[in-house]
Amino acid sequence: MSEQPPTPAPEPVGAPEPEPIRWFGTSWVHRDNGYWLRRVAVSAGALVTAAAAAFVLRLGVEGVALSAQGGFLNTLLVLAVAICSLMAALRTWKVLAEGRDRLTGWMTEDRSLGAVWIIGGVGTLLAYFVRSLTEAPGEAVRRAAYEQAVAQYEKRRAGRSGRPGAKRKR
Repeated sequence: MSEQPPTPAPEPVGAPEPEPIRWFGTSWVHRDNGYWLRRVAVSAGALVTAAAAAFVLRLGVEGVALSAQGGFLNTLLVLAVAICSLMAALRTWKVLAEGRDRLTGWMTEDRSLGAVWIIGGVGTLLAYFVRSLTEAPGEAVRRAAYEQAVAQYEKRRAGRSGRPGAKRKR
């Protein structure tokens, strides 16, 4: 007879459920079920996509350079791409580290700065790559929320021991 692995104890009713992360599901909680392989794949995918996006931007900048409009316009275009990439990288880093609801000021603008976020896509992908080297992107926010929910659940569950019906009336 072969031994079967022990079945995990079922979660009590009302216990908090971890929120899944894209490409990771809930494997980030215990860092199991291919978590590390997924992290490597997400990092590599972000880096390859950033390289492709940088190549496309380079083609656009070279197209403007071929128009022979002058060095000032070329410099201005390169600066604009660099600033957009920096702004997008900062915003992405903050979203992944603290959550979208913690954004303030110019980082909250989605419609009016949409072109900046598109042009700065390389910065977004590079921030995503760097963040995925340390954790699943967005894991810190989800882990903090999940640990807080578990702590609140345990506190409610441990509320009163002994005879709850023997509570004193005032």
